[in-house]
Amino acid sequence: MHRTLSDLTARIDRTLRDRVLPVVHTHRTPLEVAVAHLPGEPVPFAEAVRLSFAPTTVGEPWGRAWSTSWFRLRGVVPPEMAGRRVEVLVDLGFRTGGPGFEAEGLVYTPDGVPLKGIEPRNLHVPVTDRARGGEPVDLYVEAAANPSIGGTPVTDLGDLHTVPDVLLYRLARAEVAVLEEEEVQALALDVQVLHELALQLPVNDPRRERVRAGLERAVDALDVRDVPGTAAAARAELADLLASPAAPSAHRVSAVGHAHIDSAWMWPVRETIRKCARTFSNVASLADAYPDLRFACSSAQQYAWVQEHHPHVFARIREKVASGQFVPVGGMWVESDTNLPGGEALARQLVQGRRYFARELGVEEQPEVWLPDSFGYTGAFPQLARLAGARWFLSQKMSWNTTNRFPHHTFWWEGIDGSRVFTHFPPADTYGAKLSGEQLAYGVANFADAGPANRSLLPFGYGDGGGGPTREMMETAHRVTDLEGSPRVVVETPAAFFAGAEAEYPQAPVWSGEMYLEFHRGTYTSQLAMKQGNRRTEHLLREAELWAATAAVRAGAPYPYEQLDRLWQDTLLLQFHDILPGSSIAWVHREARDTYRRLAGELESLVAGSLAAAAGPGEVEVLANAAPHERDGVPALAAGVASGAEAAVAVSRAGDAVVLDNGLLRVRVDADGTIGAVRDLVADREVLPPGAAANVLQLHPDQPVRFDAWDVDEFYRHRVREVRSVAALDVDAADPARPAVRVTRHDGDSVYLQTIALGAGERRVDLALDVDWHERETLLKAAFPLAVHAERSTSETQFGHVHRATHTNTSWDAARFEICAHRWLHVAEPGYGVALVNDSTYGHDVGRPGPGDARAAGATTVRLSLVRAPRYPDPETDQGGHTMRYALVPGAGVDEAVREGYRINLPARRVLGAGPVDPLVAVEGAVVEAVKLADDRSGDVVVRLYEARGGRGRAVVRPGFPCAGASVRDLLEREDPEVAALAPLSDAGDGAIALDLGPFQVVTLRLHRG
Repeated sequence: MHRTLSDLTARIDRTLRDRVLPVVHTHRTPLEVAVAHLPGEPVPFAEAVRLSFAPTTVGEPWGRAWSTSWFRLRGVVPPEMAGRRVEVLVDLGFRTGGPGFEAEGLVYTPDGVPLKGIEPRNLHVPVTDRARGGEPVDLYVEAAANPSIGGTPVTDLGDLHTVPDVLLYRLARAEVAVLEEEEVQALALDVQVLHELALQLPVNDPRRERVRAGLERAVDALDVRDVPGTAAAARAELADLLASPAAPSAHRVSAVGHAHIDSAWMWPVRETIRKCARTFSNVASLADAYPDLRFACSSAQQYAWVQEHHPHVFARIREKVASGQFVPVGGMWVESDTNLPGGEALARQLVQGRRYFARELGVEEQPEVWLPDSFGYTGAFPQLARLAGARWFLSQKMSWNTTNRFPHHTFWWEGIDGSRVFTHFPPADTYGAKLSGEQLAYGVANFADAGPANRSLLPFGYGDGGGGPTREMMETAHRVTDLEGSPRVVVETPAAFFAGAEAEYPQAPVWSGEMYLEFHRGTYTSQLAMKQGNRRTEHLLREAELWAATAAVRAGAPYPYEQLDRLWQDTLLLQFHDILPGSSIAWVHREARDTYRRLAGELESLVAGSLAAAAGPGEVEVLANAAPHERDGVPALAAGVASGAEAAVAVSRAGDAVVLDNGLLRVRVDADGTIGAVRDLVADREVLPPGAAANVLQLHPDQPVRFDAWDVDEFYRHRVREVRSVAALDVDAADPARPAVRVTRHDGDSVYLQTIALGAGERRVDLALDVDWHERETLLKAAFPLAVHAERSTSETQFGHVHRATHTNTSWDAARFEICAHRWLHVAEPGYGVALVNDSTYGHDVGRPGPGDARAAGATTVRLSLVRAPRYPDPETDQGGHTMRYALVPGAGVDEAVREGYRINLPARRVLGAGPVDPLVAVEGAVVEAVKLADDRSGDVVVRLYEARGGRGRAVVRPGFPCAGASVRDLLEREDPEVAALAPLSDAGDGAIALDLGPFQVVTLRLHRG
């Protein structure tokens, strides 16, 4: 009878699933099981083994969400297993969540040494390669009842305070068994590799037919009643097919073991620590069995956790790093978001990560940055990577674009300053491959740079606590190293891949500027407390380092090296790409809010103590200005006496409107509490279009199709409702130099208090919003229509800015309907510009008037995204009280935008002391981002500065202390001739130092104290 291809496929699938795989392990013998359930948080092994264990059996339920149970497994290896390879098999009751998204376990010896993890695709624990029979089995399993949270629109599983009192799992297996490695497991892998290959080959390919015929012969040779006894005969039918070599022109895949572990996401940080221990234990065990394993692992924070909590596992990591099998990559503290962290924070991700790897693991060089899963990539990154000693960059997240296909997989990425890093995106579009035939074939077919380039990288292994690469994956890799019809697969390090790829393709195309991810745009706004905590902490760290360095040099105060390192590391962890973006469960964000409060308290104390030491005892009130620009007569980076008394601002009525006038601006607040007019008296022009209103609160339905906390979908703009009702409108003129109008609004379940203030002598309208927010699945924006015909907007990014079109001429322009900006966003037409600055907002949109809106012809509308209310994965996202500050700056160029952006984020401090405190360093022609003492504890002063306009210029640096010389260093404050050559120093006279800067150039200057 004629056999169809689908019939044969079904036969092979069933033979594997039902006949071969179930007997990879034989002679299965149950173990005795006892259990101790913890009432609260996890405890160390030494404490756990002292718990009271009660007998239990397979099938018994266990595990309320986020709880821990310890299972004790005991037994002996039966005599009939003598001479065989023996393993323990543990199935904790795995369900459908998949590796990394349900229960997991870590197996210990009775003396507390971790052996390996237990996950849904990794159930085995080695006992002996060759049993004698009678060996005792005595193991403990720390079992984590992690719930599967993915796929539900609203969940109560995201926090200990809300989980239901339900047991999630039933112990499904605890037994000792023989691994039929030589024949049955090998047959399963032979069949799987060839079967997957045949499914991917073209229908008319002769190789496909030969493989399918061989598979059918193998199945025919297999007696399903005696699979172990007939497996060798079945394998013999496949030997020639597996030995047939790949074509000389076959694509080369560099397979790299990997286990991307989110430092927090659908689990809290405490669980990530345990996920790391399980996975890294697995990798160390696998490396023993497979000397050719190369496992790439990023995130210094995760190594540090294991070093602290699991020293045995860390010792194994050190051993495998030394052997070249465990490969630290990325050189960052965590795999951070790159859109939201500030410039100095992004630099410190690289500094802290690389210093840790060098200090603790002896890895001095980390040539690649490894960020496979972050949500888009700032154009500032190539320069920072190069300044930290990296030359290569890896990601794959751009494959998630929903509108435009990213055009390259191997290319040069050029930053906003012109720096370039050689970049690769694995064309299989995954960082957790199984090395399946489908993935290999897809990667080859999808490779956008085929022709001039013929190699790609493929990370393989289960991530997020799934256990990493498996022995089955390694065996698969061996079978496809040189297999006809398949790409050549070589297990090697990322560095080996990048060196070969760059040599093969030196004239790769160039992508210039940011890599904007056309997805996950809601992460600029979700979980407002993350955004505010990050912004405030970054600026407090700047102040703490500046004033601590000033106190050390001026007053001999001790510099808090260890404390600052710890505070930076805590901050950098919270910049992980699912914490700061606001895309984690409630537990994660609750803990993060607590951490931000603790960081703020410590940093405020540190700043106060340093300022007191620097200013000395006394009763003179001085203004401490940590900003890089002069303010109120006080120099930058100094404390001085504020300039004389401020003039009063005129407050008047015009009908129902309130008018504020300081001689520079005239602002009219209408009866509905919106800003009806802003007259720039300096430029003699209106800032708003005729008939338009600014600072208007607008509400949009916010119901993304796929990922609530992550996404803002374009169709949200189809509906908008303005909040115009006024419960109260009050004028506060208690401070005549800064009168304010306060507008209270009640709308739905939320209350809004808007403040509009104008200060004497300031060309800036200060705005604030206090909101008691109780909306759901709603996006709140503040709109500012401006009488400026801007072809593009200019947004601050790290150490510079980026331009984006305000029109939708192309699909790339249209896809940027929500954009990220840091402290300021600027729009301009020839001769005039306006900036909008903020203290905690990242999401913005900028656009032109809609069709038929003739009154706003030639206008541009800028909107701040203030707060959202997604319900997944945290159903209470952003509920409660928030305060946001922002300001409208008419007549601003980029210089003014930069200045006002720093000013709103670095408010001056009033301090009592002996008198003014001179700056440690005065800088002209560049912006200072950090002032600190050198990390080598030499007492030298380190200044990080950058060119902020996007053009070329000369900076002059004047040390405020005896300086024996200066040198340009890399980000890690190391000597590097290539870095030094980018910013040659010259003598500017009177002890000053001059350096010529390129556009957006970042320079780390070390001032040697005399």
